[in-house]
Amino acid sequence: MRAARLIKMVLLLQSRPSMTAAELARELEVSERTVTRDAQALSEAGVPVYADRGRAGGYRLIGGYRTRLTGLARSEAEALFLSGVPGALREMGLEDAASAARLKVSAALMPSLRDASRTAAQRFHLDAPNWFKEPKTPELLPAVADAVWDDRRIVARYRRGEAEVERELEPYGLVLKAGVWYVCARVAGHGSYRVYRIDRFTAVDAGAERTERIERFERDEEFDLPGFWDARAEQFARSILRAEVVLRVSPDGVRGLPYAVDPQSAREALEAAGAPDGDGWVTLALPVESEEVAHSQLASLGPEVEVLEPQALRERFASDAIRLAALYG
Repeated sequence: MRAARLIKMVLLLQSRPSMTAAELARELEVSERTVTRDAQALSEAGVPVYADRGRAGGYRLIGGYRTRLTGLARSEAEALFLSGVPGALREMGLEDAASAARLKVSAALMPSLRDASRTAAQRFHLDAPNWFKEPKTPELLPAVADAVWDDRRIVARYRRGEAEVERELEPYGLVLKAGVWYVCARVAGHGSYRVYRIDRFTAVDAGAERTERIERFERDEEFDLPGFWDARAEQFARSILRAEVVLRVSPDGVRGLPYAVDPQSAREALEAAGAPDGDGWVTLALPVESEEVAHSQLASLGPEVEVLEPQALRERFASDAIRLAALYG
């Protein structure tokens, strides 16, 4: 633990002209007294750490010293490519590896480029979860993530309806969708790829300690995670659109329809619709999840949409209109 901290301290000092004890303590998550002791230990080990005293003082490396400890480990290199999603790295337990990788890259850069990580962070930040939803990190995510990076089979128990099911899985990849974590995995001995919500896992045996039971799997290098996810997401979206409604939509309603219902379904329905009538209204058939869901979604468009079919849904909107007229007089 201390050795890793000392290396990190050297890399920090190598990437900047100087740092105060307070800055080092904050970066290393230790006290300033520990920073002083670590600097002394480095000096005794032959690393030329020099302390400038006074208000503008701090620690720096002298004599053009450069460490050769800049080679990236595999875990650090992999984490580096995910460094644009710090929240996801933290939840997967890869924050330390990413931090070490960034320091090593910074230490290897020319002095004029060493502030690149800071300037990039000032200009781009990814906030994946939706508004008004508190994201919850699944407790078992780090174990699943560790197995994904190591191509290691897992035995997972997960909730399916009211029951719990156990499966031996080959976890190929992780997906963070709107704050929800999924694992794309192949069922061992089955050959098919499936998607599981990790927050529905109740237990995960990642085989880290019992390798005689669970071993590493041979990854299919042809597996394309982004392509698989896009296809499965589209399949899922279409699978839940099991009903259909016929609408008459105003010009304003046409512009608002993709924001009220599934955007892809709205675009396809509008493209397949006929020409507008004399008032500029368009008649179209729209796939929806159910009449109940369609009622709640289309209500947001108010008088810009008229339901023609099914009759039960049309009568429901007519009833809403009567109640609204009575309410507002």
